[in-house]
Amino acid sequence: MFVAGPLFVLRGDTRYHFCSERCRQKFLADPARYLDADALIEGMTPTPVPPVAAVPGARYTCPMHPEIVQDGPGTCPKCGMALEPMLPSLEEDENPELADFTRRFWSTLPATLMVLTLAMFGHQWDGMDATTRSWLELALATPVVLWAGWPFFVRGLASVRTRNLNMWTLIGTGVAAAYGYSVAATIVPGWFPASFQEHGRVGVYFEAAAVIVSLTLLGQLLELKARSQTSAAIKALLRLAPKTARRINAGGGEEDIPLSHVHVGDRLRVRPGETVPTDGEVVAGRSSVDESMLTGEPMPVGKNPGDRVIGATQNTTGSLVIVADKVGADTVLSQIVQLVANAQRSRAPMQRMADTVSFWFVLAVLAIALATLLVWGLFGPEPSWVYGVLNAVAVLIIACPCALGLATPMSIMVATGRAASGGVLFRDAEAIENLRKIDTLIVDKTGTLTEGRPRYRDTAALPGFSPAEVLRLAASLDQGSEHPLAAAIVTEARDRGLALSVPDAFESASGIGVRGRVDGRALALGNRTLMAEEGVEVTVLQGAAERLRAEGASVMFLAVDGRIAGLLAVSDPIKESTPEALAQLRAAGLRLIMATGDGETTAQAVAQALGITEVHGEVRPQDKADLVANLKAQGRRVAMAGDGINDAPALALADVGIAMGTGTDVAMNSGQVTLVKGDLRGIVRARQISEATVANMKQNLGFAFLYNALGVPIAAGVLYPMFGLLLSPMIAALAMSLSSVSVVINALRLRTSEPG
Repeated sequence: MFVAGPLFVLRGDTRYHFCSERCRQKFLADPARYLDADALIEGMTPTPVPPVAAVPGARYTCPMHPEIVQDGPGTCPKCGMALEPMLPSLEEDENPELADFTRRFWSTLPATLMVLTLAMFGHQWDGMDATTRSWLELALATPVVLWAGWPFFVRGLASVRTRNLNMWTLIGTGVAAAYGYSVAATIVPGWFPASFQEHGRVGVYFEAAAVIVSLTLLGQLLELKARSQTSAAIKALLRLAPKTARRINAGGGEEDIPLSHVHVGDRLRVRPGETVPTDGEVVAGRSSVDESMLTGEPMPVGKNPGDRVIGATQNTTGSLVIVADKVGADTVLSQIVQLVANAQRSRAPMQRMADTVSFWFVLAVLAIALATLLVWGLFGPEPSWVYGVLNAVAVLIIACPCALGLATPMSIMVATGRAASGGVLFRDAEAIENLRKIDTLIVDKTGTLTEGRPRYRDTAALPGFSPAEVLRLAASLDQGSEHPLAAAIVTEARDRGLALSVPDAFESASGIGVRGRVDGRALALGNRTLMAEEGVEVTVLQGAAERLRAEGASVMFLAVDGRIAGLLAVSDPIKESTPEALAQLRAAGLRLIMATGDGETTAQAVAQALGITEVHGEVRPQDKADLVANLKAQGRRVAMAGDGINDAPALALADVGIAMGTGTDVAMNSGQVTLVKGDLRGIVRARQISEATVANMKQNLGFAFLYNALGVPIAAGVLYPMFGLLLSPMIAALAMSLSSVSVVINALRLRTSEPG
C-alpha cells in the first residue's frame, strides 16, 4: 500500500523521494518497474553499482545536481554520477562505485591489452588467418564491452529515457557503434563491399571499443579518488571531536564515558592536553584553550570561570571543569560541519550557464557525429564508410559534458572546506561568488567593531532617585533582554547585591531600547529615539550624556512612569583586531560605513578612533535595512556585518550578509557568511577565497569549453584535408577521461594555494 505526498511516496516504513512531480507520477503508475531490493534511484531503474550497506541515517546526493537526494547509495538519474553522502562519515565504507569500477577495470584490462595487440600486430603473425583473428578479437572484447562497460550502457539508456542527455549518452552510443559494427563485420562479412577489406578481412574495431571502455573506467577511477578529497575538510572537522568525555558524578567520582552519553548539565573535567568534549561553561579551573582548529585564531585563549568553551578545541596546560550546555547536533562543531556540507552542495549562479550549455552541447555532438558519418561516408576517400564510423565514434567519445558539469561544484566543495578551516563559513555557493563583487561594507558597532562584552561604566540619577535605584530598576527590566549592553547592567547590579525584581510585560523596542513594568511602575530604557516615542524630555541629562559619549561610552536613559529618572553608561572596548582589519578592507578598495543604534556622539567617537568617516547613529533595525536598500539602489554591491537581532533585517537584505559567530543565532541565520571568531579580518580572508574560487571556476569552465571546441572538430577530421591527420577513438577516450580528471585536480589546488 502506497501513501503519496509532495515529492515522496510512503510504503510501510520506507519513504521514497523523487526529484520532480513527473518522476513521482511515473513511479505511482508502475511501482514494480522501479523497485529493487538493493537500491533505488529517484524513480529510475536500479543502479548497476552492487548493493553496499549505506551509512546509517545518511542521505545521498549528486555533486552536480544537489536537488537529487535519496536514502541510499546509487547513481544520479540526471548525469549518471555516483551519489555521495550529504554529510561524510568517518565510519563510511569505501565508495561502492569506486570498488565496482576498480574490479571491472583490473579484471578486463588483460583482455583489452590482448585485443589491442592482435589488432595492431596480428596481421604480421604467421599461422593465424584473418577470420580467426576477427573471431578471437570478438571473444576477447565481448566481456570488456558487455560486462566492464555495462554501467555505461545502463546510464546512457537512462539519460535518453529521462531526456537528461549527458556524457554517458555519448560514451554508450560510441562504444555500441564501434562494437556493433565490428560484430556485424565478423559474423556476416558478406554484407560489406570489397572496399571495407583490409589485411584479408573486413576491418573490425574491437580494440577501439575495448580500449574506450578501459580508458573510461580508468578516468572514472582517477576522478572518484580525486573527488573523495573534496570532503577532506569535513572529515578533518569530524576527527576533531573526541570519542570520550570524563564526567564528574554527583558523588564526586569521575568516569570516562562515550561522547554520545554526555547530556546537557553534565559536569565534565578537561585535563591538560585533552580535547574539550562539548560546548559548555567553565565553572572551575583556569587554562588557555587553542581554538585555531575552528576559528583560525592562532593564539590560545585564556579561560576562567564563567567563560564559554567550544567542543573539539584543545586545552593546553591547565585543568578545567565545565558544565555541558550544548551536545550532539547543537554544538558549534556540528553546526559548522552542517553549514560546510550544505554550502558544498549548493549551486553557484555560474553553474546555471554550464547546466544549460551541457544539455544542448550533447545534442550538438550527436548531430556533429551523424554529420561526420555521412560526410565521410559520402565524400571521403575509400574505405569512406569505415572512416565515417571511426570519426563519428571519435566525436562521440572525445566530447565531455562531465567536465562542464564538474567545473564549478568541485571548486565550491574545496573552497568551502578551505574557508571553514580558517574560521569562515559560507552558507551557499552564491555567497562565495558574490562576495568578491562587494564594494561597500556596512558594519555594526557593538560586537562587530567592539568586543561585544560591554562593561558597566557609570550611573547618573535625578532628584527622587538614587544611582543604586536607577541601576536596580534598569537591571530588573534588562533581565529579559539578550543585548550585550543589558548583560553588563545586569551583571553590575548582581555584583553589587541589588535585589532585582521580575519584569512584567517586557517588550523589546526594535533596537532602540526596552519597555516593561517593574514593581508596578512603567519603565522605558533606551536611547533618545525611544525617549522621544515615550514623550520623555531628556534635556536635563544631555550634558552628562554627551560627555560620556565623547569618551566612547554608550548611554541609555531610564524613564519611570513617563518622566526621566537617570542614565546609565556602558563602555565596550574596541577589538584589538579591528584597526588592522579595517586597514586591510580599505586597502581592498571597500567603502566602510558604520551604522549603530548608539547615540551619534558615541558612534562618532568610536568611528574617529577607527578612521571611519561615514557614520549613522541612533538607527533602528529598519533604518539599517533602508540604508542597505538605498546603497543598492545607487548601484553599490553591499555587504552588512553585524551580530545582533537588530542587524538581522539588514543582513538578510544585503547582497552578502556577514554574521559574527560570537553573536546571536538570529543574526547567523540571516547572514550568508559567518565569521566563527567574530574577527573582521575574516572578511578579508573570505573575500580572497571568493576571488580565488571564482577564478578557479572560470579556469575550469574555460578549459572545458576550449577542450571541447578544439577536440570535437579534430575528431571529426577537419585536419585531414591539410595534414592527413585523424584522431583515433582510443586517443579520444584518453583525452575525454583526462579532461574530467584535470578539472577536479585544478579545483583541488584551492586546498593548498594561498588566497590573495
